[in-house]
Amino acid sequence: MAKQNTSVKERTRTNLQEPHDYVVIFHNDDFTTYDFVVKVLKVVFRKSESEAVKLTVQVDTEGQAIVGHYSYDIAVTKTNKAIQMARAENFPLKITYEQA
Repeated sequence: MAKQNTSVKERTRTNLQEPHDYVVIFHNDDFTTYDFVVKVLKVVFRKSESEAVKLTVQVDTEGQAIVGHYSYDIAVTKTNKAIQMARAENFPLKITYEQA
């Protein structure tokens, strides 16, 4: 009797999902100046002057503000760049990111 050589390919299902959104959050402190926060929001987060001022006031009055929704890599990069700018100017600006 001849041995049959058959191979069966099984389909594997790949569960592709959209990447998670991350939010970048600025937190209030008593030392970082309004002007500096506005500058960071304009330079790093590409906010308009009016939007940067609005977010800065929100950080001051509410204690924190979400400044943007990004993919993980972009959220980390923007957060690190903004923190580097703050430390270079000796400001203790606290910026975090978390999954939305």
